[in-house]
Amino acid sequence: MALYLLYESASGYALLEAHGLDEIGQNTEAVRSSVADLNRFGKVVKLVAFSPFESALDALNQCNSVSEGLMTDELRNFLELNLPKVKDGKKPKFSLGLAEPKIGSHIFEETKIPCQSNEFVLELLRGVRLHFDRFIKDLKQGDLEKAQLGLGHSYSRAKVKFNVNRVDNMVIQAIFLLDTLDKDINSFSMRVREWYSWHFPELVKIVNDNYLYAKVAKFIEERSKLSDDKIPGLTDIIGDEDKAKEIVEAAKASMGQELSPIDLINVQQFAQRVMDLSEYRKKLYDYLVTKMNDIAPNLASLIGEVVGARLISHAGSLTNLAKCPSSTLQILGAEKALFRALKTKGNTPKYGLIFHSSFIGRASARNKGRMARYLANKCSIASRIDCFSESGTTAFGEKLREQVEERLDFYDKGVAPRKNIDVMKAAMESTQNKDVEMESEEVPSEVQTKKSKKKKSKSAAEDDETMAEPVTNGEAPEEPKSEKKKKKKEKRKSENELEEGAADGKSDGTNGVDADQDGTTKKKKKSKAEDGEDLQAASDMKKKKKKKSKSGDE
Repeated sequence: MALYLLYESASGYALLEAHGLDEIGQNTEAVRSSVADLNRFGKVVKLVAFSPFESALDALNQCNSVSEGLMTDELRNFLELNLPKVKDGKKPKFSLGLAEPKIGSHIFEETKIPCQSNEFVLELLRGVRLHFDRFIKDLKQGDLEKAQLGLGHSYSRAKVKFNVNRVDNMVIQAIFLLDTLDKDINSFSMRVREWYSWHFPELVKIVNDNYLYAKVAKFIEERSKLSDDKIPGLTDIIGDEDKAKEIVEAAKASMGQELSPIDLINVQQFAQRVMDLSEYRKKLYDYLVTKMNDIAPNLASLIGEVVGARLISHAGSLTNLAKCPSSTLQILGAEKALFRALKTKGNTPKYGLIFHSSFIGRASARNKGRMARYLANKCSIASRIDCFSESGTTAFGEKLREQVEERLDFYDKGVAPRKNIDVMKAAMESTQNKDVEMESEEVPSEVQTKKSKKKKSKSAAEDDETMAEPVTNGEAPEEPKSEKKKKKKEKRKSENELEEGAADGKSDGTNGVDADQDGTTKKKKKSKAEDGEDLQAASDMKKKKKKKSKSGDE
């Protein structure tokens, strides 16, 4: 059976055929000895086909597919084109040797080409890798090394690339640096206290804070020059006028030794360095808080930024923390105590890093273990929400914190807490309401601008109409158009009715009294119309018409 070798290089796919395997007898040691000699190896392995990659991006895509054990369309076409054809219903008389068993299984599933990956094939591929530049004639010296270097760099960058705003590695480095700074600032502050105490030993008992001590030491410099004039400056630093006066009084009767100007300069410089480190520590803490609110907002709102960052750094990443069960998260950081307890068959620890949370400290001594287990459960939920949710929100963390508070009240006072399913439903509703509010705030702003523009245009048109209307005899301008039209229609109706009544009077000339009455009624109605009572006149005319019709019939 013929053996073909698939070699994935940085410049393209190569297919090679192995000859004379019966002479070697598929002995791994014999192949290993013949690999170094190109003359012997060249007689065994010969190049069949070579398919170069089109670009560096194509090479990266092919490399990613091979590493994941997937066969691309380019690789499939290359194999089907260059391997011997297999008739339907017959077994192939060749096999394909590969370095990766994963891609071999995928090739066999898709194309039914038999694949193998063993020590013998790996030794043959090692020889191909060693002499590959001799098999390809068009490759220049150094081309293959450049292709390997570029592909290696791009492959590494693609694997490391994540969302920039949610890189938990920054939190891990920040919390490590914060812990280191705390230790360094503490040791440096003790050194400043010890150093300056040779000159002013009474200051240690008056000022307890390390940062304030370094600030005061830099401000005082030489104690013999300290007078009442510097009390306002000391008050600004310490914040207490009584302490400032106490420092001045202690400096006058101090038992410390005198220091030379050079020694004082060194003390001042070192105190300044300690102050700078303390200020940098504050900035680093603010940076850690902002990063935790971006990466794990629910965990930060539940247990605090520092404890949450310590949990993430100890687990290795937020994903690893999300994969941990709550029982593991509970004792995270107490591994030594756990294995010592397992070895000596003693009591296992109840809590690890979550002991630094305020909830554990607030619980009573007998409820600390229960509280730690419950808090670990909620931290596990919060870390999973932060890890796998696309949008960052603190709604779940706040609700989980409320649950922990309720559990504390339950242990202390016996107040029954809410069920977890009800709290989660409330959190989901709040997040949905926030999303709806955000969308509604965006849409109405555009609608309001359009409406305001329309209103402005309408008001401008109405103003123009009112300005165009003439004002006669000092009277006010006329009413809106709708009211004008109504009045015009009423006037027209009254006039038409008056004309009809006059025509009826002329036709009924037999009764002269009625005609006179009609004339008088016409005059009256005209005066009423002039007075503005058209509707009443119209109703009177209708009644009189009825009377006339009755008299005519008689």
